[in-house]
Amino acid sequence: MSTRHHHPSGEAFARLVRQAIADLPPEYARLIDTIAVVVEEEPPRQVLEEMEIDPEEELLGLYQGLPLGDDSFFGSGGEHPAQIALYRGPILRLCDTEEEIVQEVCDTLVHELGHHVGLDDDEMPY
Repeated sequence: MSTRHHHPSGEAFARLVRQAIADLPPEYARLIDTIAVVVEEEPPRQVLEEMEIDPEEELLGLYQGLPLGDDSFFGSGGEHPAQIALYRGPILRLCDTEEEIVQEVCDTLVHELGHHVGLDDDEMPY
C-alpha cells in the first residue's frame, strides 16, 4: 500500500482524507462535525498573495469562517459556514507514501481546527 512517490487519483485522495478524519483524536473529531472539508487541487493565487506565502513555501490547508468565540446567533448573518480547504497538489508534493499523506492531512486538519477555535499560528499544536 505504501508506494514511494505515489500520487493517488482524486477519489483515492478523498479516501485518504476520510481516513485522516476518522483517525482524528476525539476532541478534534467533535469539532470537525460542524465544518465542511473540501479538497482543492491548488490554493488560489489570490489567497497566496493575501497571506504573503513565499513562492518556495506550500500552503497545505486553509480555514475559512468565524472562529467559535466570534460566532454569534445575533450576528449579521450571511456568513458562509466554516470550511477547511485541503490542497491536494502541495500535500502530494510533500509526501511520498499514502501513510505520509494521511498523517499530513491529519496534522493540517488539526492546525486548521485550531484556527476554528481561535488559535493563532504560534499557538498551534502543529
